[in-house]
Amino acid sequence: MTKSEMAEKLAEKINVRKQQAEDIINIFSGSIIEALAKGDKVEIRGFGSFRVRDRAEKQGRNPKTGEKVHVPAKKVPFFKTGKDFRESVDQVEPPPSGENS
Repeated sequence: MTKSEMAEKLAEKINVRKQQAEDIINIFSGSIIEALAKGDKVEIRGFGSFRVRDRAEKQGRNPKTGEKVHVPAKKVPFFKTGKDFRESVDQVEPPPSGENS
């Protein structure tokens, strides 16, 4: 599902224009990004939690040349699903074999 498709669905559900629904989605996602950038944790009960994890520096390699390269330490966003979310997804029937999702 794309952001545009999500906005259409939200617009129908709460009876607003699609542009207003897109604004709501942008405010929602922007708020999560801002909080994570400040180092805060974001928890949405039943859905999941977002937080920032630290990745240590490491030695990597260039796959093209095989040359060793230094990969500096960095912070990465991490999402952990909530119990209700996990259980809902677990109950979804897989598509018949041979079909793509």
